[in-house]
Amino acid sequence: MEKIYFGCARIKRLAAGFTLIELMLVVIIIGALVAMVLPRLAGRSEQARVQTAQADISSNIATGLKLYELDNGSYPSTSEGLNALLTRPGNAKNWNGPYLEKKPTDPWGRDYQYESPGSHRPHDYDLFSLGKDGQMSADDVKNWE
Repeated sequence: MEKIYFGCARIKRLAAGFTLIELMLVVIIIGALVAMVLPRLAGRSEQARVQTAQADISSNIATGLKLYELDNGSYPSTSEGLNALLTRPGNAKNWNGPYLEKKPTDPWGRDYQYESPGSHRPHDYDLFSLGKDGQMSADDVKNWE
């Protein structure tokens, strides 16, 4: 405790708490830190979605399709689609599925697009996501690039 004297009267001042200037300074510093960090994190969620789609296309779904092809001698047709990895299609000879646990959807909530034989990869299949905009465009994630 600090004693302050004003004329004849003695006033005690408690040294607890912060002044308004100290609080404003802390708020400004926190604001500056947030302003520096937030732009770096802003694009990360979309980047993570693209990487998830790439992993699904090149690993998860591709593995299921390869196992289906090993068991049945060919990939599912375009009309059978990726559903052939979940339920036995009528023409499957040695179907030992399901080859996937659930129907694959891209990180934007839409079904992956599948064509067999593919127009870009006629020896096996085209597998792609329409990306963020849901249309054929530059943001698509594909197995042929």
